[in-house]
Amino acid sequence: MPSDQASFRRLIDIGIALSADKDTNSLMERILLEAKDMGNADGGTLYIRTKDDELKFEIVRTDSLGVAQGGTTGVEVTLGLVNMYSDDNKPNNQNIVTYCALAGETINIADAYNSDDFDFSGTKKFDQGTGYRSKSLLTVPLKNNVDDVIGVLQLLNSQDPETGEVVSFSSEVQPLIEALASQAAVALDNAILIDVQKNLLESFIELMASAVDAKSPYTGGHCQRVPELTEMLTRAACDSGDEPFSDFDLDEDEWYELHIGAWLHDCGKVTTPEYVVDKATKLETITDRIHEVRTRFEVVKREAVIACQEKIIAGGDTNALRGELEEKLARIDDDYDFVANCNVGGEFMAPEHIDRLKQIATATWTRTLDDRVGIAREELDRKELEPARELPCEEPLLADRVDHIFEHDAVVPSADLDNKYGFKVDVPEHKFNKGEIYNLSVVRGTLTEEERFKINDHIVQTIVMLDSLPFPKHLERIPEIAGGHHEKTDGTGYPKRLTGESMTIPAKIMAIADVFEALTAADRPYKMPKTLTASIKIMSFMVKDAHLDAELFRLFLESGVYQIYAEKYLQPSQIDEVNIADYIN
Repeated sequence: MPSDQASFRRLIDIGIALSADKDTNSLMERILLEAKDMGNADGGTLYIRTKDDELKFEIVRTDSLGVAQGGTTGVEVTLGLVNMYSDDNKPNNQNIVTYCALAGETINIADAYNSDDFDFSGTKKFDQGTGYRSKSLLTVPLKNNVDDVIGVLQLLNSQDPETGEVVSFSSEVQPLIEALASQAAVALDNAILIDVQKNLLESFIELMASAVDAKSPYTGGHCQRVPELTEMLTRAACDSGDEPFSDFDLDEDEWYELHIGAWLHDCGKVTTPEYVVDKATKLETITDRIHEVRTRFEVVKREAVIACQEKIIAGGDTNALRGELEEKLARIDDDYDFVANCNVGGEFMAPEHIDRLKQIATATWTRTLDDRVGIAREELDRKELEPARELPCEEPLLADRVDHIFEHDAVVPSADLDNKYGFKVDVPEHKFNKGEIYNLSVVRGTLTEEERFKINDHIVQTIVMLDSLPFPKHLERIPEIAGGHHEKTDGTGYPKRLTGESMTIPAKIMAIADVFEALTAADRPYKMPKTLTASIKIMSFMVKDAHLDAELFRLFLESGVYQIYAEKYLQPSQIDEVNIADYIN
């Protein structure tokens, strides 16, 4: 028997080792093996208490039978759960391990076959099937720092060091095992708590990403696919022995940091209005205002009909007036068709079309009702920036009114020249401009300068949101990782206009993943999914324009990452033969 000083020294060493072990499986295995060694036991089992008051076998060892399950063995524990309570909610005091967990007491049995305190029929049945002889048992509760039993440690068949004979667990070794169990319980509880918190964090992050995807059908699945593609290309970079990746590698903490950063890369989109993200036409907000414009055209046509009828009643030439009316109605219809087509948007709007739009806007209709009643206070405040007009009044068919202007309602981080984030973006004068002529005159697409800024601003909000979170030291680069995927290697990206030299490899990887996912996505209702060849061709142009990193793009192709991703996420019709030599300089 070791001396008291040696035993205490060993407990201290074990405690230090337990506190340093962060892997739960490895920690549980160490606890059992140290206890087995200390008690010179042939076998042992470690149970963990579940939230449903069941004891789950985590580690099982029996040296003489060659049994080693759980822990780091890679062998799954085949034994089932042990219920601490019966179906009628009565405590299961017949089983030694459940009694130990319920009572929180250590139980030392010299010989299970000669004990009437507990039901050992299961133990005896096991012995019959294996030829084993279970004898001495030491069952110790694992109590955390608030005295809750979180598990049970059970040792089997203590052996005399000299003769090998099975003996009882001595009164000298029991307190040592109990002391070890006490240390182990705190270390294990901390490790479990860390795992639970880690799982909670990951679940919350994935929930956030799913919420962003669910917010708009145009980005469904994007926040989930980009992290996977990012990690695939990062793995290829770590495995590459070629420059500039020969020295690039990530440790366990850095991988986790990248994982979280990738999942959160678009979390700022929760601040982007859906009607901006989903803006399909130039006049669309929450509804498409083309319907309001069409109603005005209908009013203009009715007014033309009424004016014609009044002239006929006054004695005018009926045929001539009707001919003029038909021509006027045809012009109005044609003008509306033109405005409606402008609303759809496209690749380019010619200057002469904008001139015609402004000319059409000068036509008038008569408003006879007050436009300041029955509206929201916010809209009324904007309208009251100019005096109300006396009714009835002439109104233009299309207008850019003062109430179409929305001022910034908060300090814009990127507008602060001294902002601590280093943002370098051009902030438009107004938050939104919903002027009808202004919107219909958008040259490309459907978005105004203000709306495009608002969409781009999601990355600013991502960085601001993540920077406000108290990430631990090993996760402190998450805002940087999540916020860099819209930067371009030529320094024209956003929000910090970083150059390639200033961007981290993970940020450059995420930029490639973000673009490739967007090009190949098959769940965007506003576009057809592109083939592999078409997507890679577009990306090759982006590389030539110094928007994407050339070396990472080469690795993306040569490693086959694009193909692996395609086989998992692309439709069969998208997967064509790619000659990567055409896109690598």
